[in-house]
Amino acid sequence: MTRLSVNINKIATLRNARGGNVPDVRLAAIKCQTFGAEGITVHPRPDERHIRYSDVYDIRDIINTEFNIEGNPEKGFINLVYDVLPDQVTLVPDSHDAITSNAGWDTRRNLSFLTDVVSGFREKGIRTSIFTGTDITMIEYASRTGTDRIELYTEPYAAMYGRDKYAALEPFLRAAEAARQLGLGLNAGHDLDLQNLAWLHKNIPWLLEVSIGHALIADAIYYGLENTIQMYLRELRRD
Repeated sequence: MTRLSVNINKIATLRNARGGNVPDVRLAAIKCQTFGAEGITVHPRPDERHIRYSDVYDIRDIINTEFNIEGNPEKGFINLVYDVLPDQVTLVPDSHDAITSNAGWDTRRNLSFLTDVVSGFREKGIRTSIFTGTDITMIEYASRTGTDRIELYTEPYAAMYGRDKYAALEPFLRAAEAARQLGLGLNAGHDLDLQNLAWLHKNIPWLLEVSIGHALIADAIYYGLENTIQMYLRELRRD
């Protein structure tokens, strides 16, 4: 079964646009789980333009599913993860000025650095996942770090899906099969939505987790949060 982890960054973006505490990020995390989400994802950035470090501490005690913290493993981020001890940490090579995640790691160039980071998290009992593209070499080097999983960056899949879903899938299927052969668990995320999710899942049924934020929160404007989460779960349960 593929778990649905809801990224609540956009809830925080909306709150921060006005100030105050509306919408309430802590309440949103509670509601997402109540409505069926099988995990909560946050991606704090140094400028705290959406999820703040204080939010991460604030919601830790109400996560009763799975807590996934994403981010670039700089010193402040690493200390946050050590303090909070989430179920999973996903390492993402974001630059400070990135609007959103836009590439996977060059795991060959960063092998030593990532190995050290992964080792530290694993000593704390935290499952690790490394954000990668579909380049098989990068996936092979990711496996050398000792990571438990990789997360495939699916924006290229989503961008091509409307034109040719078979061509869109091909490199991701090859990457997924390579990860499985290397003994890596497999997650996926970025630009997955109600149109393209089921096709990816049907063809890569051993996906362990998808992390979805922007599209899901946008759909919730039209359909309501509870209904939207159930709609995404149904896409993951389709044969």
